[in-house]
Amino acid sequence: MTTTTPTTTPIIRLDGAAFGYGDHAVVSGVDLTVSAGEVVAVLGPNGSGKSTLVRGLLGLNDQVAGRALLFGVPRDDFTQHSRIGYVPQRHTLSSSVRATVREVVAAGRLSHHRWWAPVLRTAHETAVVDRAVELVGLSDRPGADVTTLSGGQQRRVLIARALASEPDVLIMDEPTAGVDVANQRVLADVMARLAAAGTTMVVVTHELAALAEVVTRVVVVDGGRVRFDGPLQEYAAGRHERHDGHHDDSHDHPPTRAFTPSAGPVDPRGGDLA
Repeated sequence: MTTTTPTTTPIIRLDGAAFGYGDHAVVSGVDLTVSAGEVVAVLGPNGSGKSTLVRGLLGLNDQVAGRALLFGVPRDDFTQHSRIGYVPQRHTLSSSVRATVREVVAAGRLSHHRWWAPVLRTAHETAVVDRAVELVGLSDRPGADVTTLSGGQQRRVLIARALASEPDVLIMDEPTAGVDVANQRVLADVMARLAAAGTTMVVVTHELAALAEVVTRVVVVDGGRVRFDGPLQEYAAGRHERHDGHHDDSHDHPPTRAFTPSAGPVDPRGGDLA
């Protein structure tokens, strides 16, 4: 489904980066490198700036200072949006538009097409969507109306939609938040399969325990700064004070721009994914 970058160029590289709104930096002084195959968990308490950091990578928040490179290209010049799969922070899909599981997942192919071009016009397109649905364990419900699914199942639909773009990196904002323990385990299993296939993932989460078998590295954001960056084992050994908090950054504001791969017919507010 996904591919890894064949070069040694980092997928993400931040040097003294700051992100926020206008000239106001919510998170600053960030030095961060994410290479192909890593599964990085971004942790932090309420208002820490962790979601602002991730949204900044996607161009949803303003870059205030420093350097931000995606696949070696400055963020503002980056146009290959299909290489980044984004799973937004959301408990449920919008009920304002009726759509099936397969239709929602197929929307993930839009970044590969001109706006007037039909989706699923080739056998490859069909196979990619079918594979994405299968990977998240919903191959028995491709024709189900998404509004009839549980919160955990809807979250898996969003992951499949992101995978349908065949990204090189998957960025997820609180994929396990708002779902019960059983569905957290299912989501963790989905992510474990992706990790085993070499998928690079950056995951904003406050429920690290659910993803402990998947995550290889932990980045802790607190007070708008990166306070820890190291292997999961080092973090688990208590080398850093752990921060568990609510999944939303309380002083963050809605993003200022829409990120192409995340937009679709079931997105409320025209792709505003706060």
